[in-house]
Amino acid sequence: MTSNEIAARDDQQDVATTAPQPQPMPTELMQWVESARQAAVLAQSLAKTSFAGAYRGKPDEITAAILTGQELGLKPMTALKSIDVIQGQPALRAHAMRAIVQHQGHDIELVESDDTHCVMRGRRKGAEDWQTVTWDIPRAQRLGLLGKDQWKKQPKTMLVARATGELCRLIASDALHGLPYAAEEVDGYVHGEAVPAKAPLSVAALTAPPIEPQQPEPDAETYSVSRDDQAAAGEWDQDAADSSVDWPETAQPGTAA
Repeated sequence: MTSNEIAARDDQQDVATTAPQPQPMPTELMQWVESARQAAVLAQSLAKTSFAGAYRGKPDEITAAILTGQELGLKPMTALKSIDVIQGQPALRAHAMRAIVQHQGHDIELVESDDTHCVMRGRRKGAEDWQTVTWDIPRAQRLGLLGKDQWKKQPKTMLVARATGELCRLIASDALHGLPYAAEEVDGYVHGEAVPAKAPLSVAALTAPPIEPQQPEPDAETYSVSRDDQAAAGEWDQDAADSSVDWPETAQPGTAA
C-alpha cells in the first residue's frame, strides 16, 4: 500500500469519527412539551393586557387555554375568547363550538328560534341524513333552568346555546376533543366570564345550628339617660324596676347584708 493510499484511508477514518451522529426524531410528547414551553412564554406577556379578559393576571391558566385551543384548531387569541372556566370546569362557548364543527366541514343550520323554542339541524360531513334538535321552554322548565338569571334575561340565546351543544355532540363529538359542553350549559355561567369555583361546605357547617344574633347591651350612660327621660315623663316606676332585678339574697335593697 502506497503512502497516498494510507493517507487517504486515514482521512476517511477522521471524517467518519468526526461526522455528527444522527439525532433521534422528536416524539409527539416532546413536541407538545416544546409547544407548552412556548405557550407559557407567550402567556406571561398576555396576562398583563386587557386582551386576556377574565384570564388577566393568570399566566398558567392562559397557557392551558392556549394549549387546549391548539388541540381544537384555535389560535391563541381566539382560544382566550372561546374557552371559559365555569366552576372549575373548562368549556367552549356555544358560538366557538359551532365554528369548530363547521370549520371541519360539518353542516349546522338554525331552522327556527324565538324566546320560546329553538330548532336546529345538522349533518356530518359526507352524510345525507340531517339530525334535528329542539329546545323549548317546557324542556328547560323540566330541568329547572328557568329560575337562572341568564334564562330570565335572554331565553332565546340560552335556547340556541343548548341546542348547539346537543347538536354538536350528536354529529361531531370527535371535533370537540374532551370539551363536549358549551359554557352556557354549565351551571354558574355568567355573561361568558370565568367564575371561581364554590368552596364546598364542611359537614360541621351544614349541621351546625343557626347562630342567634347578639343584642348589644346598653352602656351605663345610655341606661341612665333613658331612666331620667322616662322619670321626667312620668313613665318610670321605681318599684317595678326594683322588682324586676334579681338581687342576691344577701344584699336585697333596703336590708342589711
